[in-house]
Amino acid sequence: MNKLIEWKDAKDRKPLLITGVRQCGKTYTCKEFGETYFDDTAYFYFEGNTGLSSVFEYDFDVHRIIDELGNIIRGKEIIPGKTLVIFDEIQACPAAVTSLKYFCENMRNLHIICAGSLLGVSIKRENISFPVGKVDRLLMYPMTFSEFLRADGKTALWNGVQKYKIAQELPELYTKSLEKELKYYYIIGGMPEVVAAWTETHNFEKAEKLQENILLDYSSDFAKHAPKTDIPKLSWIWDSIPKQLAKDNNKFMFSHVKAGKRSSELEDALEWLVDAGLVYRLELAATPELPLSFYANASYFKVYMADVGLLRKKSGISHKTIMEDSELYKNFKGAFTENFVLTEFLTQGISPYFWRSGNTAELDFLFEYEDAVIPVEAKAALHTRAKSFRQYCKRYRPAFGFKFSMKNAGDHMVEETKTYSIPLYLLWMLREYLNRDIPEN
Repeated sequence: MNKLIEWKDAKDRKPLLITGVRQCGKTYTCKEFGETYFDDTAYFYFEGNTGLSSVFEYDFDVHRIIDELGNIIRGKEIIPGKTLVIFDEIQACPAAVTSLKYFCENMRNLHIICAGSLLGVSIKRENISFPVGKVDRLLMYPMTFSEFLRADGKTALWNGVQKYKIAQELPELYTKSLEKELKYYYIIGGMPEVVAAWTETHNFEKAEKLQENILLDYSSDFAKHAPKTDIPKLSWIWDSIPKQLAKDNNKFMFSHVKAGKRSSELEDALEWLVDAGLVYRLELAATPELPLSFYANASYFKVYMADVGLLRKKSGISHKTIMEDSELYKNFKGAFTENFVLTEFLTQGISPYFWRSGNTAELDFLFEYEDAVIPVEAKAALHTRAKSFRQYCKRYRPAFGFKFSMKNAGDHMVEETKTYSIPLYLLWMLREYLNRDIPEN
């Protein structure tokens, strides 16, 4: 919402395009923004609406388009400066996507927000002419743990933690409550509808029913929006993700998706899932030098899901297993923790990789920050002895690094690397560590 307010007041504002996985709250946020900060909101939904799409197919005269949208389709004038215009599921109308160029050039005083769940898919599959440089972009994710914590009525915890200095141990008053809330988040995840049901009822079964419906809706999207030849491939890959994460070496293997299928037959289907925002790829960067993207190996990667709650549900792990911290899921717990860390990174604008040295060491994450490559080890429990992290530090001597685990906050030296221990439930404070107390290189 803060970013939407900044966009609203910006002098160089362009039409805003919000993308993100289906059902992560784009439409709700847009409407809430309109109701709170504008005199009027004009909402248009494109999927399955041929009459609406026809308005954009004649020409790109934005004054004609707005006149017809307002006075004919909604029966109420659209007034620049007072009306927020929302184009929802805009990818269903390629001409509307193209029109954003002309709105940017000829009607900059009109506030237009566009939402598209499958825009990335549509641009590639349908050759939509995208208005490069003519739109502002915003990517939405499922709710983070920090947002979940506040939604669940734990704002006092959230505020209280921030009164402590960076790397200062938290008292048990905080740690026990935060550990419990993190387990709840692992079960519920960050899909807003599921979180809402949880905060209202604290009923696992009701939340899980909604998760099941979301997973079914995603599978329906395969049949509705993907090429027919890709539909079974999408289902194979989608169903294989929890199994691939459960392996000791959770590198994604196309050969493990379906017997007899080669990567060349399945790559397009995986890319569809990535473009839809349903899954994330974490690529290997064997050489930790800047820029990491230059040294990334696109053929050696891991695949994670966009929401830990949906991963938990799709994996068939009972909420009791999470709450009781069962030993029976200790192997999968590591990959589950990695998935959580990755989603927290992405929401903070950090695009990580992982590092591997032959068969002797593997570091969970590497990411760039200013002029540094920062190593990260993520552990699911209190145990933080990390041989790979130590080996990396000994070889490359980074100035600082991080260990994420259930261990309390603190700092210590690993080889010559200042290493910050951050509890998993405080990952949302990572930027504060980076911006305030990280030593200069």
